[in-house]
Amino acid sequence: MTVFDFDLLVIGGGSGGVRAARMAAQRGAKVALIEAQAMGGTCVNVGCIPKKLYSYAAHFAESFEASHGFGWVGTAPVLDWSALKANRAREITRLNGIYLQLLKGAGVQVIEGWATLVDAHTVAVGAQRLTAKNILIATGGQPSVPEIAGREHVITSNEIFDIDPFPKRLLVVGGGYIACEFASIFKGLGASVTQLYRGAQVLRGFDEEIRHFIAAEMRKAGVDLRLNADVASIVKTARGLQVTLQDGSSLEFDAVLYATGRVPLIEGLGLEALGIAQKPDGAILVNDNYQTSLPHIYAVGDVTARVQLTPVALGEAMVVVDHLLGAAAGKAPRSMSYDFIPTAVFTHPNIGTVGLTEAQARERFGAVRVFKSEFKALKHTLSGSSERTFMKLLVDAASDRVVGLHMVGAEAGEIVQGFAVAMKAGATKAVFDSTIGIHPTAAEEFVTMREPVKA
Repeated sequence: MTVFDFDLLVIGGGSGGVRAARMAAQRGAKVALIEAQAMGGTCVNVGCIPKKLYSYAAHFAESFEASHGFGWVGTAPVLDWSALKANRAREITRLNGIYLQLLKGAGVQVIEGWATLVDAHTVAVGAQRLTAKNILIATGGQPSVPEIAGREHVITSNEIFDIDPFPKRLLVVGGGYIACEFASIFKGLGASVTQLYRGAQVLRGFDEEIRHFIAAEMRKAGVDLRLNADVASIVKTARGLQVTLQDGSSLEFDAVLYATGRVPLIEGLGLEALGIAQKPDGAILVNDNYQTSLPHIYAVGDVTARVQLTPVALGEAMVVVDHLLGAAAGKAPRSMSYDFIPTAVFTHPNIGTVGLTEAQARERFGAVRVFKSEFKALKHTLSGSSERTFMKLLVDAASDRVVGLHMVGAEAGEIVQGFAVAMKAGATKAVFDSTIGIHPTAAEEFVTMREPVKA
């Protein structure tokens, strides 16, 4: 019988890797986790957490302005960019430490370094060779920047948090949620922001009405959003970065942020040598139990490019742990459903969404009832802001089940999370209609829409 160094060897200390390692160790497995950088992965270090902190910071400027309508007088404070960065860095360092302590407290051996697969049961970390009965790849993703002239002058979401000095003129290239979020955030922090997207509308894959509504709101907030536009070249000058567009026009900026997508982080893993099946973009192919084409090697999270969200990686990690070690006492083995995954986009205003877009619902069900509401939130009746809120429900006409719920407005993510539970449980429009709303809130609008706008 083969004796291995570990029962489970995890490559990657992000959300999925840490969860799998910790839970497996708590169930008695001998586990090691390999990570070359700060613990916590993209989400903790250069993703969800710092981005949300900066989003909070960016909202203060508009809140100070809005306060005048509620009787507050005086001059608004001025942003100290260095203080914001330092405070964020301190919080991220604290979280790094918490992740490390969670692992060590569970008995996980943490190994620093870059891992390369040697065979189906062996990993090399420098000169060290480690063997394991099973291996889990959870290396996540990384920003992708296209090959353009002047590419060396751009930054990505990895560097934007610590950019120095603060960019008074920022160009954001891209139309996905990361691009839209940073355009909103830096506009709120005081930068002059231009956003370029080569497509016809931002946020491809979201509901069409949500896409158009948020584009209009971002423009109202001052983001110079230019569609069907792209960069041809970037040249550094004494005055900044001269950006030439494909239409021949030229613009000048202090910094250029490329948020044009993410790709799986697979360099140096040795996947090709082992023959592990991958998609054309490099993403690792897995089955329902997250096994790769080599049965003892698993993969979860962004490296598989299924649904690139932190909570999804956490859920996938638990499926792997249950598959390898059995379910926790008294519980059924975990399974992962990709239906009704709620998500938020921290633009200004926020987007919250769960379920199908209108196009997807019509394709799947045919007859769909659509309910919509657009209004000025109560806060803005005094704030002076022209910001508006938009809500939309999609209902399968045959079953009356609510299959799509979308919102643009303040705290949309917080609101949609609760409705996601109801939709996951199969809530019908009749259930929504019979639910009493909390008044006065924006959220109550979801349970007071009575008349469909179209069949």
